[in-house]
Amino acid sequence: MTDRKAQAQGYPDSSHMENMPADERGHSVDMKSSAPEEDVNNPQNWPQTPRLITYLTICFFTFLANVNSSNFTVATQAIIKEFHVTQTQAGQLVCFNVFLFGVGNIFWVPLMRVIGKRPVYLIAMLLLCLMNVWSSQCTSYGELLASRILSGFAAAAADATVPAVVADMVAAKDRGHYMMFFHLAMTAGLFVGPLINAYLVQEQNWRWMCYFLAIAVGILWVVAIFTIRETSYIKRSNGGAKRTQLQWMTLTLGYNRDASFVQALLDILANAAYPPLIWCSLTIGISVGWNIVVQLTSSRTFLQPPYNWELGDLGLLSLSGFIGCLLAFYLGGRLIDIISNRSTIKHGGVRMPEYRLPAIIIPGTIGPAGILIFGLCVAHKTHWIGPAVGYAMQAFGVAAISNVAVTYSLDSYKPVTGEALVIIFVIRNTIGMLLSLYAADWIERQGPAPVFGEMTAIQVVSILFAIPLYFWGSSLRGFTSRYGPMKRFQDA
Repeated sequence: MTDRKAQAQGYPDSSHMENMPADERGHSVDMKSSAPEEDVNNPQNWPQTPRLITYLTICFFTFLANVNSSNFTVATQAIIKEFHVTQTQAGQLVCFNVFLFGVGNIFWVPLMRVIGKRPVYLIAMLLLCLMNVWSSQCTSYGELLASRILSGFAAAAADATVPAVVADMVAAKDRGHYMMFFHLAMTAGLFVGPLINAYLVQEQNWRWMCYFLAIAVGILWVVAIFTIRETSYIKRSNGGAKRTQLQWMTLTLGYNRDASFVQALLDILANAAYPPLIWCSLTIGISVGWNIVVQLTSSRTFLQPPYNWELGDLGLLSLSGFIGCLLAFYLGGRLIDIISNRSTIKHGGVRMPEYRLPAIIIPGTIGPAGILIFGLCVAHKTHWIGPAVGYAMQAFGVAAISNVAVTYSLDSYKPVTGEALVIIFVIRNTIGMLLSLYAADWIERQGPAPVFGEMTAIQVVSILFAIPLYFWGSSLRGFTSRYGPMKRFQDA
């Protein structure tokens, strides 16, 4: 494929591809080829062991960050009783934490572009640990709200930055599979987190949720000092010399003197004008937002007659969601790569981001169906197995739909991956914040059956927009390369 044709499809020209694998340049490739160049310090040339250790450490941070974002969903009544606040005020501990969990990336990603990823992760982990120590010692509602907001800001570093790490280390042919580890960690935090926190609140008190997170994140921070390598690759004159373990532990390997914090911030805002990213944002935001509605509905439904569950039992229900996520690991991960790779071979070795979109059909059917099943079962007070099955199905959709959409966006706008994903996660978490505030009123006004029916229809419509993107996404990327940060790569 010529540079002109590659530019028309939204890829940077050849002068900006020297560090990109051949299959991301729009060229015909051998599907078994790998290394973009010979430098052993390039993350895509690392041995498998340090690559996996780095990535899995970061994914465990993602898990704990999502546990942090959902912990107070199970402590609402305890907060109301201790601080004498309203239901809405207690809910604000969740909604503003979730909001900062998305918005915080507006700071962390530009900082990552300047100083590298390793320092950002170490700083954010330490800050998250300290904020949970503060939360555990709070004596007033206002103090607790402030600590939860700042903990959401710290946790944000484990969110939009992670797909950029995958883009640094993994070739496009395996990216969907590796991205699923991230989404599994994210959704495990959303579903296993409530189980852990529910039993901590039931057997001890809500402060033990914060003790647990402070200890877990603190231990992870110590481990990360030795296990997280810098994945931001800057070609240096001595790049061919293999680094020692002590050299990998320095904090300056990712420093880029040519990067600009302000420019990265402007790129984040400009990415909001790219339609494929807006589709990805709304699709993921709706999936995650409906999951929040399911969790909040569960806490109101199963703790009351006719179920009368204890708080720990409610945590066990969230395991059905985790089972759904585990089932999505292959269908939402490796299957994306299989479909994309086969389409690439079929089209003469030319890889296009749109080849990943057909994989959304399976979760796009199962996820909305799960939302409807859960809502109807809750409305008619059926046996708990019905809502549990619906819970698992919608969780399957959350994990797999998110992975398809994010991987598609990553492939479409790889030169600005971190900045592009910030917009996705800011919109996602804004939707989550609004639903945390208003979902209860929505259900109380209309009833669970109509609300969950409307939620199903909205999710289906958002997924159907993948069809025009599949057929016209290439032309749309070519158009979007004329403005915003992608234009800078074309004109440099």
